[in-house]
Amino acid sequence: MAATDPIAELAGLLAGIQRLVRRRLRHGLTGTRLRGAQVELLRLVQDSPGLRVSAAARELRLAGNSVSTLVNQLVAAGLLVRETDPADRRAALLHTTPAADARLRAWEDRRAALVGEQLARLSDEDRAALTAALPALRRIAEGLHEEAEAP
Repeated sequence: MAATDPIAELAGLLAGIQRLVRRRLRHGLTGTRLRGAQVELLRLVQDSPGLRVSAAARELRLAGNSVSTLVNQLVAAGLLVRETDPADRRAALLHTTPAADARLRAWEDRRAALVGEQLARLSDEDRAALTAALPALRRIAEGLHEEAEAP
C-alpha cells in the first residue's frame, strides 16, 4: 500500500469538506442562490461597513469592474447599499442591508449546526485531535492571508 501524501490529503480534505458543507446547506434555502464571490463580498462588507469598492476589489483579489458587477447584482437583490463617499463623490461606500445580515447569520447558524452534528459523532479522541490541530490550521490560514496581502 502506497503511503499517502499528507499535503495532498489535507488540501483535498479541506476542499472536500467545504464543498460538502456548501452543498448540504443549499438544500432548503429560500430566495435567490448567491454565488461564492457574492457571499465573499457580503461578508467582507459586513465586517468592514463603509468599505469602498476599490478596497473590496483589492481584498478579494478581483478586478474593479468584476466587483462593480457584483455590487450591482447585490444592490438589485436588496442585499447591499451603495452610497456616495462624502469625501470623494466619485467613490462608493458599501453597507449590507438587514436582509443580507439576516441571511448571512442564518447561513452561519446552519453551518455551525451541521458541523456540530458531525463533530458530535466523533470519538472524544478525534475531537481532541481536531482541537489540538486548530492552532496549526490557523497558522496555515494566516500564512496564506499574509502571502495574499504581499505586494
